[in-house]
Parts: sequence; structure tokens; C-alpha cells
Amino acid sequence: MDVIWVPEFAAAGWILPWRGDNARRASAGRLQSPLATARFRDTLRAVPLTTNIQLLWYRTDRVQHPPGTWEEMIRMAQALGDSGTIEAQGRRYEGLTVFFTSLLASAGGRILQPGDTTVALPEGPTRRALGVMQRLATSSASDPTLSTSTEDQGRLAFESGRATFMVNYTYVWPSARADAPNVAHNMGWAPWPAVSTDRPSHVTIGGIDVGVGAFTRHPKLAFQAALCLASTRSQRLDVTRGGLPPTDSALYDEPDVRKVFPFGDLLRKTLAGAVQRARTPFYTDVSLAVTRAIHPLSEIDSIGDVARLRTAVTRALHSRGLR
Repeated sequence: MDVIWVPEFAAAGWILPWRGDNARRASAGRLQSPLATARFRDTLRAVPLTTNIQLLWYRTDRVQHPPGTWEEMIRMAQALGDSGTIEAQGRRYEGLTVFFTSLLASAGGRILQPGDTTVALPEGPTRRALGVMQRLATSSASDPTLSTSTEDQGRLAFESGRATFMVNYTYVWPSARADAPNVAHNMGWAPWPAVSTDRPSHVTIGGIDVGVGAFTRHPKLAFQAALCLASTRSQRLDVTRGGLPPTDSALYDEPDVRKVFPFGDLLRKTLAGAVQRARTPFYTDVSLAVTRAIHPLSEIDSIGDVARLRTAVTRALHSRGLR
């Protein structure tokens, strides 16, 4: 399961809870943020298989140091002219919700209140997050295709040499090494930019969890199979052959894993401060509500859209449809 499906499947009774020895084995040695994706209502519902999170990627031959904040990055990019483009996810899809969630968390807010049943979206943090999005979209540093851009379009633009900065997942590193070695030679990584200098960034976590179907005729074997799929040995293969970040903390110290992820220390540190997507069975509707309210980014009203977002997310939580 994608991490967003765990609450929905658990609430519907489609997956079995993990208890006793199975739960202990599923939790042992795991990074806490991936483990949190597998929980719903204080009960473990799956075992974390792989994880993922965005970093900032930049051209070391064009800038002397990575930017610390979004504002600094925009100014640095603008100073470079046509080659200073920033690649981000601006299409109306899940990637846009992830982008907003990361900015909101970095500004000190969240979409839903603790418990994930009522809307949060505090005024100040929400306005600051929306302000960053609108600032990027209307700056000369924005890719002209931002309103339809996804992770892979950003990757291709970066590999072409057209962009200097990119927020994206770790798969862009092996891709650049294979398809654009000249770019990879000058490719640096850094923490995801902060919204302000007085608060660190918090990036939205992704990944894949493995659950056990509630209607299986062989639950014991199914739990064993899930644990095997998510074992340290299997995760090592996921890293070395698939380039997928592991959920087993100790693997980040292994030489073979560090060879694949030379940025492994930064990756593990970023995961430690990761933010969860809203843990609600209605997440798909919440995500659709968010993207409808803030797309395109160039037309965001950082004041008026706070109320629009609250209304849209409230309707989503109560299955009232989208407007």
C-alpha cells in the first residue's frame, strides 16, 4: 500500500491489525517516521517496506552553497537568469498536496488537528505556506510549465541542464548518473529549504507499507510473508537494485547502502523530522480539496485562500463533495 491508504483500508476493515510478536518484529529497528505511516488509531496496521522523502538538489558549478530558505533560493535563481530555474511540483495532483503539506509544516502548521478529524490550517502558517507557493509561481525563477509539472518532468528539466534547483525524491540521483553524467558530476544535495530562518523545514514522508488482507484464508502465512518482504535482507536488495530508501535504520550505515545513497546521513536526518500526511480515511478527498483550492499557484491569494481551504477540507471530511 502507498502510505496514504493505510487509514482508509484500516477503517474499512480491509487489513488486519498487527499484534504481539508480529508487531514487535515489524517495529524492531525501524525508523520512527516510516513506522508512523503504518499506524492508525494507535494500532500498527502494516509493516513499513520502503520509505521516501524529498531533498533539495542543486548545481554545485553554478552556486557556491545551497540556499537555506525558499526566499533565498528564489533570489539565487533569479540572479542566474535563464539557467536559474527552480523545479517543483505544481500540477493539480497528489504531488501538489505534498508540496503544500511540507511548506505548511515548515511554517509551523498542519492540515488537520491532532486526531485527524477536524480542520487545523492555522492562519499564520497557512498564509506563509501559500505565500511561498505564489511567490515561486510568479517569479522569473519558476519553470513556465509549473502548473502542469510533476516529479518526473522536474527530473528531466534538471537533467537537461535547464534548472539549477529542484525539490524531488532520491530516485533523481541514480537517474542523473545514468542519463546525464555531466549534470550528476555537478549535482549537490541539501536539506529541503525552510520557510523562515527561525524554523527548520519538515518534509512530507512517502513510501510503501505491507498489510495483511482481512479476508485471507491464511493469516499466519500472510504475516510471515509480509515480514519477509520487509526484512533487512529484502530492504538491502530494494536499496542496491532498486534505489529505494530503507525503513531499517541500521542499513544506512552499511557500505553498500552508502554507495547507493552518499547522502544517506542527510536522508536519515530528514526522515527523523518528517511530517505525516493527514491520517484520515478521507485522505483522498482531502487531497483533492487542497489541490482544487490552490491551483494554479500563480493565482493563489495568500489571505483569501485560507478560508477557501478550510471550507474545502471541512467538506471533504464530511463527504459533502468538492466545489
